Amino acid sequence: MRFLHTMLRVRDLDQALAFFVGALGLREVRRTERPEGRFTLVFLAAEGDAGGEIELTYNWDETEGYPTGRFFGHLAYEVEDIYAACARLQAAGVVVNRPPRDGRMAFVKSPDGHSIELIQRGGALPPAEPWLSMSNTGAW
Repeated sequence: MRFLHTMLRVRDLDQALAFFVGALGLREVRRTERPEGRFTLVFLAAEGDAGGEIELTYNWDETEGYPTGRFFGHLAYEVEDIYAACARLQAAGVVVNRPPRDGRMAFVKSPDGHSIELIQRGGALPPAEPWLSMSNTGAW
């Protein structure tokens, strides 16, 4: 058995891609347009990752938001430098919901409310400001 992908429904494909590709740094692997079914599938992967992908499903006629909740859990990505990753996301306008106070872990959310965990590769970095003093924002 081999893990293939996790599917996330999104309301605004451009906004979702701005987050996942533009801010988070994933790359688009392939895209499928299905006019007969009125949906688009976009598959994303982390650079150099041979593992599973994220499938963004955009239903063209969906006007209501999809219900979200903690039942989904989160996607997790390992990063080279947790502080640099969070600073880059903040510069892109992304809220760091759970700052990396411990030098190891942070959480952000996609525009559709999907939780994304960022984990420092290797051991935790020494605690550093401004992250050490930052409070949590919302839920993740």
